[in-house]
Amino acid sequence: MKKVPLMLCLLLGGMSAMAQKLPSKTEVIASMRKANDYFMQKWPDTGKPIVTNKTRPSNIWTRAVYYEGLMDLYKVDPQKRYVDYAVAWGESHKWGLRSGLLTHNADDQCCGQTYIDLYMIDKKPERIRDIKANMDSLVKNPNCTYWTWIDALQMGMPVFAKLGVLYKDNAYFEKMYQMYNHSKTIEGGKGLFNPEDGLWWRDKDFVPPYKEPNGQDCYWSRGNGWIVAALVRVLEIMPKNAPHRDEYLQMYKTMMKALLPLQREDGFWNVSLHDPTNYGGKEATGTSLFAYGMAWGINHGHLNAKQYKPALVKAWNALATESVQPSGFLGWVQGTGKEPKDGQPLAIDKIPDFEDYGLGCFLLAGSEIVRMKK
Repeated sequence: MKKVPLMLCLLLGGMSAMAQKLPSKTEVIASMRKANDYFMQKWPDTGKPIVTNKTRPSNIWTRAVYYEGLMDLYKVDPQKRYVDYAVAWGESHKWGLRSGLLTHNADDQCCGQTYIDLYMIDKKPERIRDIKANMDSLVKNPNCTYWTWIDALQMGMPVFAKLGVLYKDNAYFEKMYQMYNHSKTIEGGKGLFNPEDGLWWRDKDFVPPYKEPNGQDCYWSRGNGWIVAALVRVLEIMPKNAPHRDEYLQMYKTMMKALLPLQREDGFWNVSLHDPTNYGGKEATGTSLFAYGMAWGINHGHLNAKQYKPALVKAWNALATESVQPSGFLGWVQGTGKEPKDGQPLAIDKIPDFEDYGLGCFLLAGSEIVRMKK
C-alpha cells in the first residue's frame, strides 16, 4: 500500500478541521431553499394523490411531516410562497383528516400541526374545525392505547400541545401525557422505552427477546428520531409551567446522552443504532432529526454546547454536502418502514418510496441551526 505524502496528510487534515464548522446562516438557508425548491417544482399540485404501491391522498403523515418542516423554514425564511403552498394543500383536502373525524390513527392527525399553524396566521375557523373535533373526541375517550408504535408520538403529541396552548386547556396536555406514558411504560408488555439504553424500541415486535444480528437490541434510527422531534416540538410549544413538561425534558436529555456516542465518524447515524453491521451506512432522516434535537437543546441551554456542537456540526455538514444534491434531491433517505432492512439498500441517487418526509426532517434541522447564535 502506498504511503500518503506528509504534505497531503497535513492538507487533508487542515481541510477536515475547516469542515468542522457550521456554514453561515445564509448558506444553511440556501441549502434548505435548494432542497425545498426541488420538491415544490416536482409537486406543483398540492392535492395530487401520491402513487406508490397504491394511491394515497396527500394529507397522509409523510406529506404532513414535510409541511411541518416547511412551516419551520417559513419562520427563518419568510417567503409568502411557502404559506401559499401550505394553504393550497389544506384547502385541497378541505382541512380534513384522511380517515375522517373519528380516526384514532396518529398518522391521520399529523396534518393538524400545519392546519393549526396556518390558523394562527389567518384565523379562518374551517382550518381547525376538523382537527379540533377529532382531538376533542380523543380527549373524551378513556382509551389511551392508540400509540402502539413510536412514530405516532411525533405525529400526535404536537397537535395536543398546540391545542392546549391555543385554548388554554390542560385537558389536552393530560390526554397527551396519558397516551405518551402508555407507550413508554405499558405498550408491548413493559413499555417501548428502555431506560438502560436510553432509547426506544419501535413497537412490540422489537421488544426483547428480539435481537439484531450482532445480539444487541434493535433501536431504529428514524423511530428514535421521531421521539426526539416529538419532545422538542412539545417542549417548544408548551408553557414553562405546563403539566409533565419536566418529564419530557428529562426524557429528551436522556436520549441525547444516549445518541451522542452512536454517531458515525462521517457525521451520519446508522439505521440500526446498536448494530452497524445491519445495513450500516449513511442515512439522512434519523440524522436530520437528531441534528434538529441537538440544535434545539444548544439553543435553549439544555445541552452543553462544547460537548454537543461538534456532533451537530458533523451531522449538518454531512447532510448539506453529501445528502443534498445539486438538483436539490436528497440522497441517503431510507424509505418508509419500521426497521433497518426496510427500503434498503440506500444510495445517494436512490429515490425512496416517498420523498416528502425526509425533506421535512431536513428543514426542521436546518431551521433550528439558523436560530443558533454565532
